[in-house]
Amino acid sequence: MQAILALEDGRIFRGEGYGAQGECRGEVVFNTSLTGYQEIFTDPSYAGQIVVLTNPQIGNYGTNSADNEAAKPYIEGLVTREFSPISSNWRSQQVADEYLERFHVPVISEIDTRALVRHLRTHGVMRGVLSTVETDADKLVAKARAIRKMDGTDLASVVTTKDRYEFEHDGPDPLPTNDPAELPRGDLHVVAYDFGIKKNILRMLRQEGCRVTVVPAQTSAEDVLALKPDGVFLSNGPGDPEPVTYAQQNFRDLAGRTPIFGICLGHQLIGLALGGKTYKLKFGHHGGNHPVKCMQTGKVEITAHNHNFAVDPESINASEVELTHVDLNDNTLEGLRHRSLPLFSVQYHPEASPGPHDSHYLFRDFRKMMEEWKG
Repeated sequence: MQAILALEDGRIFRGEGYGAQGECRGEVVFNTSLTGYQEIFTDPSYAGQIVVLTNPQIGNYGTNSADNEAAKPYIEGLVTREFSPISSNWRSQQVADEYLERFHVPVISEIDTRALVRHLRTHGVMRGVLSTVETDADKLVAKARAIRKMDGTDLASVVTTKDRYEFEHDGPDPLPTNDPAELPRGDLHVVAYDFGIKKNILRMLRQEGCRVTVVPAQTSAEDVLALKPDGVFLSNGPGDPEPVTYAQQNFRDLAGRTPIFGICLGHQLIGLALGGKTYKLKFGHHGGNHPVKCMQTGKVEITAHNHNFAVDPESINASEVELTHVDLNDNTLEGLRHRSLPLFSVQYHPEASPGPHDSHYLFRDFRKMMEEWKG
C-alpha cells in the first residue's frame, strides 16, 4: 500500500502503508525509546495521537500478549522509518504488521523520520492525518486542520474502565520472574483511579503486596472511601488535565483522609487540585531516556516519559508543597510531595523500566506511607 502523512501546516510525507488499510487522525508526537514499541502501542495515554518512533527499525521482535499495557492498542496511527514484516524473538506470538491490522491501526513506513522529528521539534507537535486510501494531499491537510485540538479535551473519561474490578494478575507470563504464583499476599488495599492506567502499574502495586481495586475515573471520593482503602492511586492517562475537574474535586475530598500516590496525569491533577497550573509543552516528553534529578537525594534517575502537559512549578505554593524531582533536559517539574499530608506524585513513569529500574523505589515509598498511616 502507498501511504501519506499530512500535517496541518501543509508538510507532506509519502511512504509505504502497513497495518490496517484506512485513515486515522490525531496529534502527531514522537517517541525516542529504543525498545518497547508494543508497550507504546497499547499505552492508553496515547489515545488521540499518531506516534512517530525514532528508532529506525520497528516490529523486528514481533508482539506478544504479556507485553500489552492494555487490551488493545490506543495509538491512532504509527510512523516508522522501517517496519519489519517478520519477527525474530522466542516470545513473539504475532508479527507487528498483523497485530496492528487486527486492531485497525494504519502504519506509514519508509519515510525520513529524522526530518519529521526535526520538523516537530522546531514547530511543535501538530495535528495530522495518516491515510492509505486518500491520494489527494490537499484534502488530507484540510482534514488535519479540522481536527479538534488536544488542549481542553478530556480523554480520561473516554479510555477509563466502565466497571470496577479487582486486579490480581493478568495471566501467565513467559518470563519466569513474573510468575503470578510468587506474588506476595495483598495485606494493603489500594484503590486505583483508572484515567488510562497501564497494566504494569497494577503489576508493580501487586508486587509490593497490595490488593488492588480499579475504579472508573468519575468514581466519587465517598464511594472510594467506602471500599476502605489503605491508599489511593491516581493513574496516568491521555489528554489535557485541566478539564478533568471531577478528578480534581475527588482528590481534594480524599486528601488528608488516605495516602495518595499519582503518576503522570495523576500528578498533573494533583498539581491543579493543590492550586497550581498546567501548560502544554512544545513537543512533549515521550521516550525512555530522560534524566530526572531527585532534589532530596541529588541522585539522577534515567526515566520513561509520556506527557504533553506539565505542572508549572511557579504556580505551586512552596510553603505547602515540596518540589521533589526535576527534568535535567528542560527543568520541567517531575515530582512533588505535600509537606504535611500523606501524598506525593511524579510526572514520569517509574513502572516503565526503560532498561534501568532507578525509579521502582517510589512504589516502596507508597507502601511505607500506607503502613505508617495505617499504624
